[in-house]
Amino acid sequence: MKAVFHGVRGSTPCHSPELTRYGGNTSCVSIEIPGSDPILLDLGTGLRYFGATVPSDKPFRGTCLLSHLHWDHIQGIPFFAPLMSEAAHVTVYGPSQDDGRSVDEVFRDTIKPPLFPIDLAMIPGSLSFHEVGDDDFVLDGGDAGEIRVMSRLIPHIGRTLGFRIEWGGHSIVYMSDHQQPCDGSLAATESAYELCRDADLLIHDAQYTPEEFVGKCDWGHCTIDFAVWLAAEAGVKQLALFHHDPSHDDDTLDSLVNAAVAAGAERGVEVFGASEGACVIVGD
Repeated sequence: MKAVFHGVRGSTPCHSPELTRYGGNTSCVSIEIPGSDPILLDLGTGLRYFGATVPSDKPFRGTCLLSHLHWDHIQGIPFFAPLMSEAAHVTVYGPSQDDGRSVDEVFRDTIKPPLFPIDLAMIPGSLSFHEVGDDDFVLDGGDAGEIRVMSRLIPHIGRTLGFRIEWGGHSIVYMSDHQQPCDGSLAATESAYELCRDADLLIHDAQYTPEEFVGKCDWGHCTIDFAVWLAAEAGVKQLALFHHDPSHDDDTLDSLVNAAVAAGAERGVEVFGASEGACVIVGD
């Protein structure tokens, strides 16, 4: 499996010369499995850049595992060029909503005038939506065979999922937005442990420093220290720090990542800071 990072920023897209090395697009990661259609993790503004890499000789087919419906995680979909083909199709698995609306309804209520110039139905390609919660399901990987997916509800603001993808004896876990206990303690739900346990790669929320967390403890995210702690406690091999705060420029992130790399090494976890264009090979 190959994970490619197309958007690694949290909350809002941003751009300046001080952000060029890590990037300013919001959450989007693609998973490539030989013989299978692509799997997308979230649909933030990084999706536009993934779309530019898609071959145009045949219609796009793929699956998205959508963590939640906050704007920074879905706002790339109207700009995903492969959907300009009528034969293109994306299957989206996302969390059911507390207000009873389906994922389909939320998308159609969001991507329409006056919030956007056209409505979702006017995009030539098609999307289908499936609600999941604490579920285990299988994706048809074509020549790759079965791809197993675990989805679990994790703490954030609104219903939010973490995902674990298993194929060929290896695993990638995606927890882009994850609320640390507001008192700053190091504790996680059993669902979080279940997702992370012995994973080859964990892509995890790492938005705040401890000082920032004090004033934003109920904003739905966690500290970098918490991400390293969870990875170590769960036996994760490699941790990608993800969902970088918009206020953290490249130099700030270098400093924070270097400290996290050292802390991870002490506990047997390889740590790196996710950046746009980076790729990680999991397995042979």
